Amino acid sequence: MALEIMRDERVRSVEWRDLCKLTQGDVIRELLLPIPWFVLSLVLFHYEFWFFALGASFMFFLCGLRQVHNAFHYAIGISRKSHEYLMFLLSVIMLGSMHAVQFNHLRHHRHCMDDEDVEAASARMPWWKALLFGPYFPYLLHKTALQIGSRRVRRWVYAELVANVLWISLVLFVFDSPVLEAWVIAMLVGNCFTAFFAVWTVHHDCDRSHFIARTVREKLKSVVTYNMFYHLEHHLYPKVPTFRLRILAKRLDKVAPELQKMRVF
Repeated sequence: MALEIMRDERVRSVEWRDLCKLTQGDVIRELLLPIPWFVLSLVLFHYEFWFFALGASFMFFLCGLRQVHNAFHYAIGISRKSHEYLMFLLSVIMLGSMHAVQFNHLRHHRHCMDDEDVEAASARMPWWKALLFGPYFPYLLHKTALQIGSRRVRRWVYAELVANVLWISLVLFVFDSPVLEAWVIAMLVGNCFTAFFAVWTVHHDCDRSHFIARTVREKLKSVVTYNMFYHLEHHLYPKVPTFRLRILAKRLDKVAPELQKMRVF
């Protein structure tokens, strides 16, 4: 669908390609981003600090979403094949098939908010329905990828689902580790909330042509959410890595300040 906002000459005039050039330090930082939260979660689960462990797991899931989101667009600064293997690894750690999520996410960019946009289904619901929809959402993404995805996509999805079955089986029947069992439960819960936190929050009450997504501007809010809520900017320039979206937002504000009107919070 040709979105009105994508044809806006003001938006098209914004320079963004320089933001895609990553240094070796940028790449390393992006690859290591979720690891501290991962380690902290396991330590807190080990000492049975359940509330704080769940908080750390939530932060890992947020960082994991940021990392895999950049991988969907091959925007981490590594080879294309390395992006594919990174999605495979995150599929096992976060549970589910990230290639299935990628398939639906790229369709989301092409069909933003229209009837073919499976990913944005929850954005067309009230907030409470989006929450209830959460457990069904991962199933819908996988089902769609397997039904209409290419042969290549289906191969990755099946491989990642088999890896998930093997990993969960090891956790439940071989390792006998309460820490890993708690981790698996935390990731399953995280997947059940993605329809709300990763979709509804950034697209609810938006239109299909101009105000297609929400954004943030306050620095503290962007820092604590790891820049994940500069979602309008991401839709306009999907190749720009997440950590550079704040710079992009400043450039966009100079030419089209009204676009920041729709805020996440």
